[in-house]
Amino acid sequence: MMSIRLPLSILAKKQAVGVPKGHFAVYVGESRKRFVIPTSYLKNPTFQAMLRTAEEEFGFEHHNGLTIPCNEVVFRSFTAQMASA
Repeated sequence: MMSIRLPLSILAKKQAVGVPKGHFAVYVGESRKRFVIPTSYLKNPTFQAMLRTAEEEFGFEHHNGLTIPCNEVVFRSFTAQMASA
């Protein structure tokens, strides 16, 4: 099982505005559309691949939030699939 390490700047912040406990915000695509997703997604191999892509593209410094370099339509499809699972 792969372990995901989030930057301390993300972990150290108190619950962000509009983010319920057990969730976190990510920004997707060129328009940086904000999604609030459950932390359970961190266990999903597809989401882990998205995080690896984000690491390769942006590194670990995310001063403006965790950005996932993925097409928004693809990400919406992924979250819909996760919600129905």
